[in-house]
Amino acid sequence: MAVITTGVHPNGLEYIEIDSELCHARVFLQGAQIESFTPKGKAPLLWVSSADDYQPGSGIRGGIPVCWPWFGQHPDADWPQHGFARNHMWQRLNSSVQDEVVTLSFVLPLTDADRVYWPHHTRVELHCRFSHELRVSLVNINQDQHPVTLTQALHSYFPIGDIHQLVASGFKGARYIEFGKGPYDQLQDSVRFDKETDRVYTALGNIQTLQTPNGTIVVKRERSRSAILWNPWIEKSRRLSRFHDDDYLQMVCLEAANVLDDAVTLAPGERHVLATEISWQD
Repeated sequence: MAVITTGVHPNGLEYIEIDSELCHARVFLQGAQIESFTPKGKAPLLWVSSADDYQPGSGIRGGIPVCWPWFGQHPDADWPQHGFARNHMWQRLNSSVQDEVVTLSFVLPLTDADRVYWPHHTRVELHCRFSHELRVSLVNINQDQHPVTLTQALHSYFPIGDIHQLVASGFKGARYIEFGKGPYDQLQDSVRFDKETDRVYTALGNIQTLQTPNGTIVVKRERSRSAILWNPWIEKSRRLSRFHDDDYLQMVCLEAANVLDDAVTLAPGERHVLATEISWQD
């Protein structure tokens, strides 16, 4: 029988833990960040750096941080990278269990201080469905009287065993920008890694795979024509906070996104749902 419990990390961060016949998972209220997800009888599907110290006010280096309402560096360099949602406390809306499938929902309260960054009336929710697969949906509702434009990403970190053996597939026909250059045409279906990779893909199909020594991870996206493929490699790993120098060997990010010309513009009253679904390939 599925069990949903709550707990507090030694550093004070609150979390929700799920243990069912289908999976085990943990979600922190800070950032509504899914920190772990492991289907029963299989390996974990999310990666977190052992260097992270789970400090309040800092997004966890791993799992699925929510980047909102902008992805990357804001034009105002003093504003937080990847927005403010990943560092804020979200509220739990509800939870349900049906046939061992657990669903959790969260909402992001916007404070007066947030209006400096986001002077719009919007509602942001995150819905998580835990079964043999993990499904995450980021919901935006424009409650204002004017159109609102945003960029966003579900910044998923995956455990890949050995970056030298990883083959990421499903990219042929897309275009990408890397390190501010491009766009380039993706001529090959697969990507291998031998240097820092930071590609922002557009016009991308909705299914990619990560072939690892431990099996193949399937990553699906909905209402998303863009994604980010990232591995910091050697030099950047040494500069990253809460990240071991050799962590790049064990992880890759493949992020469902709405960025660049895939940015979301919502008319008054309009709703948009960005979703990703991850699983081990049978």
